[in-house]
Amino acid sequence: MGLSEIAAGIEVTESQEEHSPATVDTTDASLAERLGPFASEFPCSAEAAATILERYSEGKSVGDAGRAAGVAPVTAAKTLHLLGESVSPVSPLGAEIIQDWIAGQLSRTEAMELSQLGENEFTLAVYVETHDPLEEACAAVEGVLAARQTDQQRPLAETMSETTDLL
Repeated sequence: MGLSEIAAGIEVTESQEEHSPATVDTTDASLAERLGPFASEFPCSAEAAATILERYSEGKSVGDAGRAAGVAPVTAAKTLHLLGESVSPVSPLGAEIIQDWIAGQLSRTEAMELSQLGENEFTLAVYVETHDPLEEACAAVEGVLAARQTDQQRPLAETMSETTDLL
């Protein structure tokens, strides 16, 4: 195959098509209202889930976010997992151990010993492995965590340049 065959069909244009990012405006509904349709799938109410997400996105710990919503920290972690946040207390190897326990290949005692988890962490790890994030709920709150991220949450923020620094 020669260069002329490779270049066959290539056109030169004088301008490019303008593409812009898609925008979704969900400001007309509160976070609790957006989570309302998924309330039956959360381990807490939609209002509590909204409070957890708001506090967590402000930089609070999972435990602090749960206490602000009036729920246990494990419940807050489960809620955040369903909303797409990574809260698993185990490494990939630990996740394999949990999966082996779920499949009945290990006893609970063996799985807890091998994963080196306490009772609460083990329970959360099992929940994470047996429940997928809710795609529609994740879409309903898309951008909440990223939009409110502060420099304190980005430990290497001072080492990163902005896109305008490159000009």
